[in-house]
Amino acid sequence: MGKKIRNMEKILSHGDVDSKKIVLEIAERTLQHLDARERIRGIARREGSMLYIGAKCWDLSKKKHVYLLGAGKACNHMAMAMDEILGDYLTRGIAIVKISEETDSFSRTDVYVGGHPLPNEEGYRACQEILRLVDQADPEDLFIVVISGGSSALMSCPVDGISLQDEIDTTDIMLKSGAGIFEINAIRRHISKMNGGMLARRIQERGAELIGLGISDGIGTPPTEDIRMPYQNYRSTPMGPDPTTLEDARRVIRDYDVADRLPKSVVDYLMHAGPECETPKAFPDNTYFLLNSVPDSCICAKEAAEKMGIPAFILTSFLEGESRDVGKVFASIAREIQAYGNPVKPPCVILSSGEAFTTILDNESICGHGGPGQELTLSFAIAAEKIPGCVMLSLDSEGTDGTTPAAGAITDSTSFAAARKKNIDIFGALRGHASYEALNEMGDLVFTGNTGTNLCDFNILYVPENREEGNR
Repeated sequence: MGKKIRNMEKILSHGDVDSKKIVLEIAERTLQHLDARERIRGIARREGSMLYIGAKCWDLSKKKHVYLLGAGKACNHMAMAMDEILGDYLTRGIAIVKISEETDSFSRTDVYVGGHPLPNEEGYRACQEILRLVDQADPEDLFIVVISGGSSALMSCPVDGISLQDEIDTTDIMLKSGAGIFEINAIRRHISKMNGGMLARRIQERGAELIGLGISDGIGTPPTEDIRMPYQNYRSTPMGPDPTTLEDARRVIRDYDVADRLPKSVVDYLMHAGPECETPKAFPDNTYFLLNSVPDSCICAKEAAEKMGIPAFILTSFLEGESRDVGKVFASIAREIQAYGNPVKPPCVILSSGEAFTTILDNESICGHGGPGQELTLSFAIAAEKIPGCVMLSLDSEGTDGTTPAAGAITDSTSFAAARKKNIDIFGALRGHASYEALNEMGDLVFTGNTGTNLCDFNILYVPENREEGNR
């Protein structure tokens, strides 16, 4: 397996190199461990016609057709693993990915590049093909479905009466509304033919069997334990039951005052939909395996740091909030640790995961590109000048942060001064949501490409002992 962080040399060409090396090494080891292709290979294999996944097995020779369906930001690696394992027993596969990499290799799987964070036409065409395939299935068929975060946008297929453009506009408005992902999904799942368990219901109606392998990017999902054992509490995405309700969707529209901004077709549908339009709440006959969840990134990073001899502490795996505010809070925590040893003494690593967000109520305020991780680290850089040697890394763990090709960014106690020397206006970049352009000029972006996992945001804060006096 190659290196995950692709521009390590450039990142280490400036700033506090010693501190950055520590943080980047922890991040690299974590991403390597979480790669879904390797996770699946670790629990699944085929011996002749027998397919073994964890503690269960299936005789593929007794199936008329075996189909592989997938969507999500880690779908490349998940679908490649199952395509390889199934071999000639795979009738056909359809995978919807965010980015198609040159290194992707499939034998019997058709790959579509969907849109994320906003749906697109190719994702819609792929869904139409999936629905045609499902609708001709029968009880002798087997569907293996691999799903990771991002499937709500990539697997775009709105209900009748709502257009693809309506779904795109709805997603765009809700992502900028300040709503949390659970609230956004309450709306998206209830206007979809695929999401919120609607795909699984369609397979169930045909009498076919479904095996699901998933990565959960839902905040609040517990850490994974033995991934070889079927997971009984799988929730949401196209292949599992949906915990959100129509009433949740209606409440979100009211709470965030978006009724006049969302497409009329979407508001009318959600406000008048009857019980028959509710998403499914249980699939007791399906078999699910949970490969990773949001807390896993912190757990893996803690193990990596401690193997390097550095004390590490998990602050939270429930992180939410405005990204630039979160950056300031992390800086204040780092300063307290370095100055007074509270709540832990330096040197140490502070870990967190979750999903920070960026609120944009007026698109005319945007003068560049960026993402939550980039805004977080850019905001952190301002206060970090007072904390010698500290470093903040924030990544979208799947490899693309916001609307940019960067996975995130890394800043340290020297970043703000270096930006001033280059006449880079950090405050203006934050106001205009142009963190990508500023960080690119600073040389502080982090590029990974597809990482093979998708566990929301992942943050590493390193705080060394104070190298200078009088910085309290």
